[in-house]
Amino acid sequence: MKVLNTHERELNADYEQVSKLIDSLSSEDDLLWPGQCWPRMKFDHPIGVGAKGGHGPIGYVVEAYNPGQSVSFCFTKPKGFNGFHKFDVVKRSKKPLLLRHTIEMELKGTALLTWPLVIRPLHDALLEDALSTAQVSLGMAPRMRPWSLWVKIIRWIMSGGKAQAQILPNKANAADAKSRAAD
Repeated sequence: MKVLNTHERELNADYEQVSKLIDSLSSEDDLLWPGQCWPRMKFDHPIGVGAKGGHGPIGYVVEAYNPGQSVSFCFTKPKGFNGFHKFDVVKRSKKPLLLRHTIEMELKGTALLTWPLVIRPLHDALLEDALSTAQVSLGMAPRMRPWSLWVKIIRWIMSGGKAQAQILPNKANAADAKSRAAD
């Protein structure tokens, strides 16, 4: 089964400001990833071609990186995820710019069930939180999308009943997520 999944947000900011979002991914000062509620994106070395890592049960390797413009990751797990996901800053003739995340993959085996039932709902919620985090990092009011009941149930089951509630991203939450990750 082929999957094309896209999330994007218009950001009324300068290209230089938006480009810093991509360049900060997985760093101690990550301006994009919603680490306050989701497993952090981690790599074996700073983001660049060949860096291996992922978040939670999703593994990938950086296959292309154009600083400030785009980063593309090739899936290494879970089994049956054959393809990539990427972040792009899309320039337009006028503001606002677009920050876009895209998954293109072919599903095989058990991924034919795990993607639509578990991973896609979590992925969609995480990406909307990431785009809201981007807005906060740029000094904008976030456009939050509340988690569905299904996302809350999956998170509760996967955490053994200890799932954290959705948090409105702000600079204080980002600092708290950074300190929790250091523990």
